[in-house]
Amino acid sequence: MAKWDPRFLKCQTAIQRYQTLYIKTMVSLFMFSMNFLQWYGPQAQLIITEPELVKQILSNKDRSYPKTKVSSEIKKLLGDGIVLSEGEKWVKLRKLANHAFHGESVKGMVPEMIAGLEIMLERWRHHHGKEIDIFSEFKILTSEVISRTSFGSSYLEGQHVFDMLTRMTHIISENNYRVRIPGIGKFVKASYDIEFENLEAKIRESFMNMMKKREKDAVMGELDGYGNDLFGLLLKAYHDSDETKRISLDDLIDQCKNFYLAGQETSASALTWIVFLLSVHTDWQDKARKEVLELFGQQIPSQDRIAKLRIMGMVINESLRLYTPNAILMRRVERETRLGKITVPANTEVYISTLAVHQNPEIWGEEALLFKPERFADGLVKATNNNIAAFLPFGLGPRNCAGMNFAITETKLALSMILQHYSFTLSPTYAHCPTEVLTMCPQHGVQVILQPYEPDLL
Repeated sequence: MAKWDPRFLKCQTAIQRYQTLYIKTMVSLFMFSMNFLQWYGPQAQLIITEPELVKQILSNKDRSYPKTKVSSEIKKLLGDGIVLSEGEKWVKLRKLANHAFHGESVKGMVPEMIAGLEIMLERWRHHHGKEIDIFSEFKILTSEVISRTSFGSSYLEGQHVFDMLTRMTHIISENNYRVRIPGIGKFVKASYDIEFENLEAKIRESFMNMMKKREKDAVMGELDGYGNDLFGLLLKAYHDSDETKRISLDDLIDQCKNFYLAGQETSASALTWIVFLLSVHTDWQDKARKEVLELFGQQIPSQDRIAKLRIMGMVINESLRLYTPNAILMRRVERETRLGKITVPANTEVYISTLAVHQNPEIWGEEALLFKPERFADGLVKATNNNIAAFLPFGLGPRNCAGMNFAITETKLALSMILQHYSFTLSPTYAHCPTEVLTMCPQHGVQVILQPYEPDLL
């Protein structure tokens, strides 16, 4: 009979005790709520769909629910920026982000947003009556907008960075389906690992070049300090003489990567699904267009009046409910804690299923799976039965999306200008296949047929 290594037996005993505790926890979960437990290998994952528990986790008042530990590849992609950082570093980075995207700052970004939209609409003039993939178009648009508003560059200047970041995300997604031999990566690197490392180095070099250019412009007096956009604020913090406010070079680069990805991917996905839904539900497309024309006519929309777009707000909220950019919000349990009526052991991964919460018929009614913007006619509070944790497109609590105002403003401007100039219907070639890479996006794009808007046809 083979002799077992005592270290292995000790490990097995610990796992058995741990699993026994989780079995008891699972029984409690099924007794009290719609939440459940699953295992990913030896890792326990608690899936939460109950809004009250979601609120407790995301508010994180006792600091029991930090961010989930991620793979080394995602860590290299996002670094230790605002998305993954914790503690005092996160507080420092969040303050910078809040400053960059507060109300007045976003208002100053509107002219650059409009400039990017005008470039897109000019490009669409060559596609009248033809099929166009709006997902690809919106990825270009949102890249242009985040480059102009936050980094002081055009899409052409930032395109290389976006392409490299996108390729890195695809490698990460593909690696989820690859079988690896543990430890072999230390000695033999696969071609995709080499490509990933090369991309990481090139992205860093690109940001370094952007820094040198901005610093040179500041020295030459061509800018007020380092500029008032996000990149300028990060550079100012990097050069700050106060050590408590200063950020490192790695922090600066990681923060840039975070906002390049968040500013492009999230907005592109959200716009795509909104136009998809309006292509299918053309009655709501007509209602939204009528509201835009009554408010702006054929004039360029103004930032101070887009808040009056009530019907459009309903459409945006309903689209974010059905096709939320982040299908899952992940946390982990720092120490054993009480969550509702259950005790959750330390080191448990907690997955908040945003889609399950957004489509729960007990919250949204029997027609929870249908596109019904009118459910938001009397505001978010009434739509959710006074339960703010039932609607999570931008998260909740202290770590909600710092760029929410930016994203909503960009979305409303884009939809307004599109509706002023075009009507659109879904192409027969479209294949519905939502998939999650970084955000919930259409795997095969969204093809629509564009037609110039004719006022007398409304």
